[in-house]
Amino acid sequence: MTERAGDAWTEEQRRERGTSDRAADEGRHRVKARSRERSEQIQYEDPPTKPRRKRVVLADSRAPVTVLRTVVELEEQTSYGEELVRQFIRVQLRLAVRLWGSAVLILACLPALFHFVPQLSEVTVAGVRLPWLVLGIVPFPLLFGIGYWYNLLAERKERDFVDMVEK
Repeated sequence: MTERAGDAWTEEQRRERGTSDRAADEGRHRVKARSRERSEQIQYEDPPTKPRRKRVVLADSRAPVTVLRTVVELEEQTSYGEELVRQFIRVQLRLAVRLWGSAVLILACLPALFHFVPQLSEVTVAGVRLPWLVLGIVPFPLLFGIGYWYNLLAERKERDFVDMVEK
């Protein structure tokens, strides 16, 4: 079994291995010399003294100024922005009132039609009188259709408003 006394080999261990103190010292010196050569070969460069320049872009130069101005007007709720929103709400309200009026007119005309043309009141379909069928069934698809039409028109008006703001 090999034992080391400190950092030096015992005499018996050196004889077994066939080395002397001088050879061991030479080996240590060679290792140190090689590591010194490697450190001399690797040269580290100092970081550049001046930082690299970076281009900073604050805004898209292609975007028109009016779009930005209009968006700012809307976000900050200035008098001009409030007027734009008020105008948009007026357009939506006018559309809703028009479609509501047409639905009321159509639905109010049905009972009046049966009152002024009594012969229609006597017609039966599948054992049920026509006024009951018309007044009980026709309003539902009619109201659904008007609601769907309102939704399409309102979305179109909203798209027009957004396009106006972005241009």
